[in-house]
Amino acid sequence: MFGELFRVVTFGESHGPAMGCVIDGCPAGLLLAKADIERELRRRRPGQGGASTARNETDEPEILSGVFKDKTLGTPIAIVVRNADHHSADYENLRDLYRPGHADRTWEDKYGIRDHRGGGRSSGRETLCRVAAGAVAKVLLTGYGIAIRAWVSSIAGLDMPEPEAPDFDFDEIERNPFRVPGREGAERALAKIAALKAEGDSAGGIVSCAVTGVPPGLGEPVFDKLDARLAAAILSLGACKGVEFGAGFAAARSRGSENNDIPVLAEGGAGRLSLSFKTNNAGGILGGISSGQRLEFKAAFKPTPSISKPQQTADRGGAVREMIIQGRHDVCVVPRAVPVVEAMTALVLADFVLLQRAARLV
Repeated sequence: MFGELFRVVTFGESHGPAMGCVIDGCPAGLLLAKADIERELRRRRPGQGGASTARNETDEPEILSGVFKDKTLGTPIAIVVRNADHHSADYENLRDLYRPGHADRTWEDKYGIRDHRGGGRSSGRETLCRVAAGAVAKVLLTGYGIAIRAWVSSIAGLDMPEPEAPDFDFDEIERNPFRVPGREGAERALAKIAALKAEGDSAGGIVSCAVTGVPPGLGEPVFDKLDARLAAAILSLGACKGVEFGAGFAAARSRGSENNDIPVLAEGGAGRLSLSFKTNNAGGILGGISSGQRLEFKAAFKPTPSISKPQQTADRGGAVREMIIQGRHDVCVVPRAVPVVEAMTALVLADFVLLQRAARLV
């Protein structure tokens, strides 16, 4: 179960009959159409070219409960997506082998049994459940003026322009299959990914995320800091290996006089003072609580461990074996991780928005 008030549980395996989620705690009366969920699932679905796997799933959602006449009822919302294009036979030779870089052995150590067909529940396909739930959270946040945008800022060792750069283009992100913020960057990524695919290899990268409209005051001051909860949410994605907020690790190499975000006071409405800052090295979070600035973070994703190059591994009997992983896999998961990062961010913020409503009387 993920979340405190806006709670989500996911279910299903990569090669099982279906995947899905149950959302509990969504307030009643929220306008929610099936198209809201379809739109986000289309952004994550496989078979879109670029760095994506050739697995071709339609990822058509079915809303089983919690919504009536496009309005939420306040009861649990159940969403299911049927699996159709799974080729389980591609994994039969892996029944007794542990794939390098995968959770095969750790899963077996924990449960004593594992689903060898594409990793079962540890597969990246599980993220469609998060995207479906995140779509509902996004609709909720829209009513509060909160907007989440993520993009690929680095792929296969190629760095893309930062938002302040003149060649950064937000509109281009959803126009190319690599979700990079520029046409020239997409062309470079295409050449690099094509070369890696021809070699039977894979690549990692970085997803950047920016959230606007976040009001000050979201987050708890000690254990449930906003950045702590966001980091836990993003790191719960199987391929994610690191998260940094604002200046991130660069702050460790700077001085306090350089890193401190200097507040600027300006006269607001009704005699109240509004607060802004000269810089945003903190990424919009101070003391675990949102400052009202743009929330900014980056997430690092490892290369796809499923590669078609020969690799050495071990089998259940401890013998050293050579293996080649068959099947259809992303050369780089990063472009498809963009809507997943947005979804997890939305789930955390939706939870904190509801928690904040109970935090004070006035």
